[in-house]
Amino acid sequence: MKIAAYLRNGQPTVGLLSADALSVQAFVLPAHLAALGAQPIVEALVRGEALPPLLAAVPLAQVQLTAPLPKPRRNIFCVGKNYYAHAKEFAGSGFDSSAQVGGEVPAVPIIFSKVPESVVGPSDFIDIPHGVSEAIDYEVELAVIIGKGGKGIKAADAMAHVWGYTIINDVTARDWQSRHMQWHLGKSFDTFCPMGPWLVSADECDGTQTNVRCYVNGELRQNANTKDLIFSIPTLIETLSAGITLYPGDVIATGTPVGVGIGFKPPKYLKAGDRVRQEIDGIGYIDNPLR
Repeated sequence: MKIAAYLRNGQPTVGLLSADALSVQAFVLPAHLAALGAQPIVEALVRGEALPPLLAAVPLAQVQLTAPLPKPRRNIFCVGKNYYAHAKEFAGSGFDSSAQVGGEVPAVPIIFSKVPESVVGPSDFIDIPHGVSEAIDYEVELAVIIGKGGKGIKAADAMAHVWGYTIINDVTARDWQSRHMQWHLGKSFDTFCPMGPWLVSADECDGTQTNVRCYVNGELRQNANTKDLIFSIPTLIETLSAGITLYPGDVIATGTPVGVGIGFKPPKYLKAGDRVRQEIDGIGYIDNPLR
Protein backbone atom coordinates (compact mmCIF):
# COMPACT_ATOMS: atom_id res chain seq x y z
CA MET A 1 0.00 0.00 0.00
CA LYS A 2 1.20 3.48 -0.88
CA ILE A 3 -0.46 6.50 0.72
CA ALA A 4 0.14 9.91 -0.81
CA ALA A 5 -0.73 13.41 0.38
CA TYR A 6 -1.31 16.07 -2.25
CA LEU A 7 -3.22 19.17 -3.26
CA ARG A 8 -6.42 18.54 -5.22
CA ASN A 9 -8.08 21.69 -6.51
CA GLY A 10 -5.91 23.53 -4.04
CA GLN A 11 -7.17 21.52 -1.07
CA PRO A 12 -5.10 19.12 1.07
CA THR A 13 -6.01 15.56 0.14
CA VAL A 14 -4.77 12.09 1.02
CA GLY A 15 -5.20 9.15 -1.29
CA LEU A 16 -4.32 5.59 -2.22
CA LEU A 17 -1.71 5.29 -4.96
CA SER A 18 -2.24 2.77 -7.74
CA ALA A 19 0.12 -0.21 -7.97
CA ASP A 20 1.88 1.35 -10.98
CA ALA A 21 2.13 4.73 -9.19
CA LEU A 22 0.46 6.47 -12.14
CA SER A 23 -2.84 7.42 -10.50
CA VAL A 24 -4.28 8.16 -7.08
CA GLN A 25 -7.71 7.82 -5.47
CA ALA A 26 -8.68 10.32 -2.79
CA PHE A 27 -9.99 9.05 0.51
CA VAL A 28 -13.26 10.62 1.64
CA LEU A 29 -12.15 12.46 4.77
CA PRO A 30 -13.17 15.67 6.53
CA ALA A 31 -10.85 18.59 5.72
CA HIS A 32 -9.23 18.71 9.17
CA LEU A 33 -8.12 15.08 8.82
CA ALA A 34 -7.05 15.35 5.18
CA ALA A 35 -4.74 18.19 6.20
CA LEU A 36 -2.77 15.68 8.29
CA GLY A 37 -1.90 13.59 5.25
CA ALA A 38 -1.40 9.87 5.88
CA GLN A 39 -1.58 10.20 9.68
CA PRO A 40 -5.33 9.43 10.08
CA ILE A 41 -5.10 6.53 7.63
CA VAL A 42 -2.23 4.91 9.53
CA GLU A 43 -4.08 5.41 12.81
CA ALA A 44 -7.28 3.89 11.42
CA LEU A 45 -5.46 0.84 10.08
CA VAL A 46 -3.70 0.34 13.41
CA ARG A 47 -7.12 0.38 15.11
CA GLY A 48 -8.21 -2.36 12.70
CA GLU A 49 -10.68 -0.15 10.83
CA ALA A 50 -11.45 -0.37 7.13
CA LEU A 51 -10.07 2.24 4.77
CA PRO A 52 -12.34 5.24 4.15
CA PRO A 53 -14.32 5.31 0.88
CA LEU A 54 -12.38 6.25 -2.25
CA LEU A 55 -13.16 8.68 -5.04
CA ALA A 56 -12.43 8.03 -8.71
CA ALA A 57 -8.79 7.76 -9.72
CA VAL A 58 -6.99 10.78 -11.19
CA PRO A 59 -3.60 10.77 -12.91
CA LEU A 60 -0.79 11.41 -10.46
CA ALA A 61 0.67 13.89 -12.92
CA GLN A 62 -2.36 16.13 -12.35
CA VAL A 63 -1.82 16.60 -8.60
CA GLN A 64 0.88 18.31 -6.55
CA LEU A 65 2.42 15.96 -4.02
CA THR A 66 3.05 17.27 -0.52
CA ALA A 67 4.90 15.56 2.31
CA PRO A 68 2.99 12.38 3.21
CA LEU A 69 3.01 13.59 6.82
CA PRO A 70 2.89 17.37 6.31
CA LYS A 71 2.23 17.98 10.00
CA PRO A 72 3.94 15.21 11.98
CA ARG A 73 2.38 14.67 15.39
CA ARG A 74 5.70 15.55 17.07
CA ASN A 75 9.43 15.89 16.43
CA ILE A 76 11.03 13.47 14.01
CA PHE A 77 13.40 11.07 15.77
CA CYS A 78 16.77 11.01 13.98
CA VAL A 79 19.86 8.85 14.28
CA GLY A 80 23.38 10.19 13.89
CA LYS A 81 26.39 8.29 12.55
CA ASN A 82 24.58 5.03 11.78
CA TYR A 83 26.68 3.77 8.83
CA TYR A 84 30.29 2.78 9.52
CA ALA A 85 31.87 4.66 6.60
CA HIS A 86 29.87 7.81 7.31
CA ALA A 87 30.76 7.68 11.03
CA LYS A 88 34.45 7.75 10.08
CA GLU A 89 33.81 10.40 7.40
CA PHE A 90 32.01 12.66 9.85
CA ALA A 91 34.52 12.14 12.67
CA GLY A 92 37.31 13.29 10.35
CA SER A 93 35.43 16.34 9.08
CA GLY A 94 36.11 18.61 12.04
CA PHE A 95 32.38 19.17 12.57
CA ASP A 96 31.64 16.19 14.83
CA SER A 97 31.37 17.29 18.44
CA SER A 98 30.23 13.77 19.43
CA ALA A 99 33.57 12.28 18.33
CA GLN A 100 35.26 14.10 21.19
CA VAL A 101 33.57 11.82 23.68
CA GLY A 102 32.42 8.80 21.74
CA GLY A 103 35.06 8.03 19.14
CA GLU A 104 34.43 7.51 15.43
CA VAL A 105 31.86 4.70 15.70
CA PRO A 106 29.26 5.17 18.45
CA ALA A 107 28.73 2.45 21.04
CA VAL A 108 25.02 3.28 21.36
CA PRO A 109 22.61 5.07 19.01
CA ILE A 110 23.00 8.86 18.86
CA ILE A 111 19.48 10.29 18.88
CA PHE A 112 18.42 13.85 18.07
CA SER A 113 15.30 15.35 16.52
CA LYS A 114 14.00 17.72 13.85
CA VAL A 115 10.99 19.92 14.53
CA PRO A 116 7.79 19.10 12.60
CA GLU A 117 7.79 22.56 11.01
CA SER A 118 10.95 21.68 9.06
CA VAL A 119 9.00 19.26 6.86
CA VAL A 120 8.37 20.11 3.20
CA GLY A 121 7.22 18.11 0.20
CA PRO A 122 9.13 15.86 -2.20
CA SER A 123 9.68 18.61 -4.80
CA ASP A 124 9.57 21.75 -2.65
CA PHE A 125 12.41 24.23 -2.34
CA ILE A 126 15.09 23.90 0.32
CA ASP A 127 15.84 27.44 1.52
CA ILE A 128 19.41 28.51 2.24
CA PRO A 129 19.03 30.86 5.24
CA HIS A 130 20.91 33.90 3.89
CA GLY A 131 23.06 35.54 6.52
CA VAL A 132 22.52 32.63 8.92
CA SER A 133 24.44 29.73 7.34
CA GLU A 134 26.05 28.91 4.01
CA ALA A 135 27.30 25.46 5.12
CA ILE A 136 24.22 23.55 3.99
CA ASP A 137 24.58 19.79 3.52
CA TYR A 138 22.38 16.89 2.35
CA GLU A 139 21.71 13.48 3.92
CA VAL A 140 19.56 10.78 2.31
CA GLU A 141 17.80 8.65 4.91
CA LEU A 142 15.30 5.82 5.13
CA ALA A 143 12.55 6.90 7.51
CA VAL A 144 10.57 4.33 9.50
CA ILE A 145 6.88 5.00 10.15
CA ILE A 146 5.57 3.51 13.36
CA GLY A 147 2.25 1.71 13.17
CA LYS A 148 1.36 -0.03 16.41
CA GLY A 149 2.69 2.08 19.24
CA GLY A 150 4.10 1.00 22.54
CA LYS A 151 6.73 1.34 25.25
CA GLY A 152 9.45 -1.11 26.20
CA ILE A 153 9.34 -2.76 22.77
CA LYS A 154 11.96 -5.50 22.45
CA ALA A 155 14.09 -5.73 19.32
CA ALA A 156 12.69 -9.19 18.58
CA ASP A 157 9.18 -7.72 18.37
CA ALA A 158 10.03 -4.35 16.86
CA MET A 159 9.30 -5.00 13.19
CA ALA A 160 5.67 -5.74 14.09
CA HIS A 161 5.47 -2.06 15.12
CA VAL A 162 6.67 -0.76 11.74
CA TRP A 163 3.84 0.41 9.49
CA GLY A 164 6.08 1.38 6.62
CA TYR A 165 8.67 3.75 5.20
CA THR A 166 9.37 6.98 3.40
CA ILE A 167 12.40 9.08 2.35
CA ILE A 168 13.80 12.03 4.31
CA ASN A 169 16.55 14.46 3.39
CA ASP A 170 18.12 15.37 6.73
CA VAL A 171 19.32 18.78 5.54
CA THR A 172 21.91 20.23 7.93
CA ALA A 173 23.60 23.55 8.63
CA ARG A 174 27.02 22.11 9.47
CA ASP A 175 28.41 25.25 11.10
CA TRP A 176 25.47 25.38 13.52
CA GLN A 177 25.80 21.66 14.19
CA SER A 178 29.42 22.16 15.21
CA ARG A 179 29.12 25.52 16.96
CA HIS A 180 26.27 24.58 19.28
CA MET A 181 27.74 21.17 20.24
CA GLN A 182 24.45 19.44 19.46
CA TRP A 183 22.44 18.80 16.32
CA HIS A 184 18.87 19.98 16.91
CA LEU A 185 19.26 23.61 15.82
CA GLY A 186 21.27 23.05 12.65
CA LYS A 187 18.92 20.34 11.47
CA SER A 188 15.59 22.01 12.26
CA PHE A 189 15.66 25.15 10.09
CA ASP A 190 12.57 25.77 7.96
CA THR A 191 12.48 23.49 4.85
CA PHE A 192 15.28 21.26 6.24
CA CYS A 193 13.23 18.05 6.11
CA PRO A 194 12.02 17.20 2.59
CA MET A 195 9.87 14.07 2.88
CA GLY A 196 8.16 11.71 0.46
CA PRO A 197 7.12 10.97 -2.11
CA TRP A 198 4.59 8.87 -0.14
CA LEU A 199 4.38 6.26 2.60
CA VAL A 200 4.96 2.65 1.56
CA SER A 201 3.68 -0.14 3.81
CA ALA A 202 6.17 -2.63 5.19
CA ASP A 203 4.71 -5.50 3.17
CA GLU A 204 5.81 -3.70 -0.03
CA CYS A 205 9.27 -2.56 1.05
CA ASP A 206 11.93 -4.34 3.11
CA GLY A 207 13.55 -1.45 4.93
CA THR A 208 16.12 -3.74 6.52
CA GLN A 209 17.75 -4.38 3.14
CA THR A 210 17.19 -1.72 0.50
CA ASN A 211 19.44 0.59 -1.50
CA VAL A 212 19.64 4.33 -0.79
CA ARG A 213 21.16 6.87 -3.18
CA CYS A 214 21.65 10.63 -3.36
CA TYR A 215 22.51 12.73 -6.42
CA VAL A 216 23.47 16.41 -6.44
CA ASN A 217 23.01 17.97 -9.88
CA GLY A 218 23.07 14.48 -11.37
CA GLU A 219 26.32 13.45 -9.62
CA LEU A 220 26.00 10.30 -7.50
CA ARG A 221 27.20 11.25 -4.00
CA GLN A 222 25.74 8.57 -1.72
CA ASN A 223 25.10 4.89 -2.51
CA ALA A 224 24.58 2.29 0.23
CA ASN A 225 22.29 -0.43 1.55
CA THR A 226 20.40 -0.33 4.84
CA LYS A 227 21.80 -3.74 5.77
CA ASP A 228 24.98 -1.77 6.58
CA LEU A 229 23.32 0.19 9.40
CA ILE A 230 25.38 0.12 12.61
CA PHE A 231 22.20 -0.04 14.68
CA SER A 232 19.36 -1.94 13.01
CA ILE A 233 15.77 -0.77 12.83
CA PRO A 234 14.74 -3.16 15.67
CA THR A 235 17.60 -1.85 17.83
CA LEU A 236 16.54 1.75 17.20
CA ILE A 237 12.92 1.01 18.12
CA GLU A 238 13.99 -0.84 21.27
CA THR A 239 16.27 2.05 22.27
CA LEU A 240 13.69 4.78 21.69
CA SER A 241 10.78 2.94 23.28
CA ALA A 242 12.70 1.98 26.42
CA GLY A 243 11.71 5.28 27.99
CA ILE A 244 9.51 6.97 25.38
CA THR A 245 6.09 5.74 24.33
CA LEU A 246 5.92 5.48 20.54
CA TYR A 247 2.69 6.32 18.73
CA PRO A 248 1.22 5.56 15.30
CA GLY A 249 2.71 7.90 12.73
CA ASP A 250 5.93 8.56 14.64
CA VAL A 251 8.88 8.96 12.26
CA ILE A 252 12.38 7.57 12.81
CA ALA A 253 15.05 8.69 10.33
CA THR A 254 17.63 5.91 10.43
CA GLY A 255 20.82 7.78 9.49
CA THR A 256 22.75 8.63 6.34
CA PRO A 257 25.56 6.79 4.51
CA VAL A 258 28.97 8.04 3.43
CA GLY A 259 29.19 10.76 0.76
CA VAL A 260 27.81 13.87 2.43
CA GLY A 261 29.17 17.27 1.45
CA ILE A 262 31.50 17.67 4.45
CA GLY A 263 33.25 14.44 3.50
CA PHE A 264 34.92 16.13 0.53
CA LYS A 265 38.10 18.20 0.65
CA PRO A 266 37.10 21.00 0.43
CA PRO A 267 33.48 20.43 1.50
CA LYS A 268 30.83 20.43 -1.25
CA TYR A 269 28.07 22.48 0.33
CA LEU A 270 24.76 23.06 -1.41
CA LYS A 271 24.17 26.39 -3.15
CA ALA A 272 21.27 28.16 -4.78
CA GLY A 273 20.30 26.49 -8.05
CA ASP A 274 21.44 23.00 -6.99
CA ARG A 275 19.08 20.02 -7.13
CA VAL A 276 19.19 17.11 -4.70
CA ARG A 277 17.58 13.85 -5.82
CA GLN A 278 17.30 11.04 -3.30
CA GLU A 279 16.13 7.53 -4.12
CA ILE A 280 15.33 4.45 -2.07
CA ASP A 281 14.46 1.19 -3.78
CA GLY A 282 10.91 0.09 -3.03
CA ILE A 283 9.78 3.63 -2.25
CA GLY A 284 10.63 6.09 -5.04
CA TYR A 285 12.44 9.41 -5.05
CA ILE A 286 12.32 13.01 -3.86
CA ASP A 287 13.89 15.82 -5.89
CA ASN A 288 14.35 19.23 -4.26
CA PRO A 289 15.88 22.45 -5.65
CA LEU A 290 17.88 24.90 -3.54
CA ARG A 291 17.19 28.63 -3.35
